[in-house]
Amino acid sequence: MKKVSVILLAVAGLLALGWWGYRSQRVAPGAAVEITEARSPAAAARPGGAAASRPGGSAAAGPVGVEVAQAAAMAMADEVQAVGTLKANESVVVRPEIAGRIVAIGFSDGARVARGALLVSLDASVLAAQAEQARAELALAQTSFERTRDLAGRQFVSGSALDQAAATLKVQQARLSLAEAQLAKTRIRAPFGGVLGLRNVSVGEVVKDGAELVMLEDVSSMKVDLRLPERFLGQLRPGQSIGVEVDAFPGKSFLATLDALDAQVDANGRSVLARGRLANPDGALRSGMFAKARIVLREKPQATVVPEEAILPVGADSFIFRIEDGKALRVAVRTGLRRDGRVEILDGVRPGDTVVVAGHQRLTRDAMAVRVVDAGAAQEAAPGPGPASGPAAGAAARGG
Repeated sequence: MKKVSVILLAVAGLLALGWWGYRSQRVAPGAAVEITEARSPAAAARPGGAAASRPGGSAAAGPVGVEVAQAAAMAMADEVQAVGTLKANESVVVRPEIAGRIVAIGFSDGARVARGALLVSLDASVLAAQAEQARAELALAQTSFERTRDLAGRQFVSGSALDQAAATLKVQQARLSLAEAQLAKTRIRAPFGGVLGLRNVSVGEVVKDGAELVMLEDVSSMKVDLRLPERFLGQLRPGQSIGVEVDAFPGKSFLATLDALDAQVDANGRSVLARGRLANPDGALRSGMFAKARIVLREKPQATVVPEEAILPVGADSFIFRIEDGKALRVAVRTGLRRDGRVEILDGVRPGDTVVVAGHQRLTRDAMAVRVVDAGAAQEAAPGPGPASGPAAGAAARGG
């Protein structure tokens, strides 16, 4: 048994030795060196190390390439945008005050009429007869009053008889005025000059009092009603300019003026109703049009602006990389108005300064050397490295 055990142990040892030799042959001789280099960054960073000797290593990297733009001074306006509805300066639905049969229509659809123009005539035969009767009774009462006054002057009648005659005269005068007023209501006239809509009645039709005859609107000027957030209430003043655009005339802008503000703020929407007025001499604008408006709150004739791409937001702060002497300086700025891809800079940048608009992600620290990759005047404002720093410059110095 002991001999068998010794033989088994010897076989096991030979197998283990063979397995070790097999593993050692599969590992390349240079692999240990590569692993050592990968796990020894400090050795690679030493002068003369692998990183320094390899082309393209960090020690051979030049200035960072960035794109730049110039800060400029331009006029900007602080404005608020809103949507609203156009309304005519004056608008009314023409209605009869009394019932009657239409005997004449004095207008055509969509016509322009002057103030006082006769629009519709109702049958006035009955009311005209009543007015004539009241006129005759008034004449009789006038004659009776004069006779009674003459007799009272000669003491033939009492004073009460004279008073009764005077009262009868006033009653007849009132009856005549009533009859004439009712007669006048059979002739319906335009309360103001404007443009008529489409009529809703025809000749011979019997209409009731209050029936809709036609719409009349004064479109010589228009009103635009806008709802604005209440936070702008303190900046709104009558007389401020309003730019109005409507879908019916794309690309055309109309100038309006803020006329008035509503007396109260809507508690539901927390908004205030503002009304502007604009001229409409050719009558192109109509009531009910959807309007897009811009109200100019204040104007800045010389605002310092940069492209939006130059702004680097970090939390609640904003930064800009300003180019000075070929280096990118990180500058904290305060922004103001934004308009058409440009941002107003309140401080930190002046007109004419060169700022970075692309390549921020490569600027890992302040005051890094940079080279401008876009052409033009911006490249002259931020010159790149010296002639011997780039590969092309080195080739030129070597004569090829």
